[in-house]
Amino acid sequence: MTNGFDYSADAELFPSRGSRGSVRVGYRRFSSAAEALRYAIEDMPATLLRGSMLEVDEQRFTGEQILELYSSESYPLERSGVMS
Repeated sequence: MTNGFDYSADAELFPSRGSRGSVRVGYRRFSSAAEALRYAIEDMPATLLRGSMLEVDEQRFTGEQILELYSSESYPLERSGVMS
């Protein structure tokens, strides 16, 4: 799935709404998909990833696919080693 994925493309992240009383995280735009992936995995509460959606070049990616793209050897940014 990561074949041909453009980590430098603009991206939009639509986080899951979460459950009642949980931390709310809203829609965000990023200048690169790599930055959006890093935010989704390293900064956003892990409980929100499952229902989140990333849009890059009019393609949509689920929470599971977001994790796969972040974990790929093709991912261009340094990972913090800390996943939320």
